Order: sequence, then structure tokens, then C-alpha cells
Amino acid sequence: MRGMDKPLHDIRREYTLTQLSEDSADADPLRQFDVWFDEATKHVPLEPNGMALATVGADGRPTARIVLLKAYDQRGFVFFTNLASRKGQELAVNPNAALLFWWSALERQVRIEGKVTVAERPEAEAYFATRPRDTQLGACASPQSHPITRDELEMRMEAVRKQYDGAGVPCPSQWGGYRLRPDYYEFWQGRAMRLHDRLAYERDGEKWRMSRIAP
Repeated sequence: MRGMDKPLHDIRREYTLTQLSEDSADADPLRQFDVWFDEATKHVPLEPNGMALATVGADGRPTARIVLLKAYDQRGFVFFTNLASRKGQELAVNPNAALLFWWSALERQVRIEGKVTVAERPEAEAYFATRPRDTQLGACASPQSHPITRDELEMRMEAVRKQYDGAGVPCPSQWGGYRLRPDYYEFWQGRAMRLHDRLAYERDGEKWRMSRIAP
């Protein structure tokens, strides 16, 4: 069995940086997320906005991948992608999804669950316009999640580069944004002896109900 020469159960650490209590946490989970995300941008060296996105297909099989958070507010959490990708196809069938942030430098994770909707087209186009040109071209060239060889991908990229030589790159029709509107948050702070702090927020109409759950 893999790992027996270096037992995986020996890979462990104690979490002792800080704690999370009901008194210290904000009653509004979005404001609590804002506090933690601000700290993550200061202490997490590589893409603190990276988050696992979990979706479920028509066959009931869950899938997950890392995407980048590009905006968030009271309306929800926004990410952009190819709408014809596997995640896009799954969200079209089942809009329920989950996000997971893991900030190991802070011994923290945040889980967010809710329903996803397609972002307004002007919002997607405005963000696309801010992307580096090569990234824009890549979005046009790549049939995301569909089979392709490396040579084919590079040929498509070169064709798109020639197509838009000296011109602006328009936002492709198959590319856009999604917004997850949370109905559940969980803030997890690592603690010693695996007695972690977990505060869950559940939507109750326009308000939120906070509770502590066991680690």
C-alpha cells in the first residue's frame, strides 16, 4: 500500500494560532467572511481567493475543482468560467453548489453552500475586459472540459491570436460568470487536540441563525 514506507498517519500538526468564539464572531456571516478574507490576503502567499467549487451532475456524481473568487457582496460569491465546461453543464442541471476556502497559514477554512445563478452578461463582459490579453485569447481558444490534444490546443490558440491581431478580444458567448447566493456558512478555526471551533450560519428568511457545531 502506498505510504507505508512513510506512514501518512505521522503527517500531523497541532493547531494553536487562535480561537473563534460566538462573542468574537460577527452576527452577519458576510462581514465575518470579510474579516477573515482580509486577513487571508495578508498572510496567505498564494491566491487566497482560490476556492474549491463542488457541483453535482445529473447522474448524482459530485465533482470538485479549484476556481478563483472574483467578487463577493450581499448578492453572493462570483467566479467566471466557460459556461459549456463540465461545471457549467452540471450547474445547468443542478444549481446547488458548495465553496470551500482553505487557508492553512491561518489554520482556517470556510464552507459556503447555496444556489448558483448565471451572472448578468454585462458583468461578465466588464470583467473579461480587465483580463490579460493572452488570458482572453485562451478563453476563446479552449473548449474547456472537452477532449483535445496539446497540439490542437496550441493550434487553436495561434488561430485566435491571428484572428484578433491588432484588435480587441470580445468576450466569447460561451464564457461568463456565476454567482452563488449562500444559505449556509461554516467558519472553522483549528484548535489543539482536534477540538476545533466550528460556527455555522443558516439563513432564516433575511436573517442568519448562528450555532456552534462539534468538531
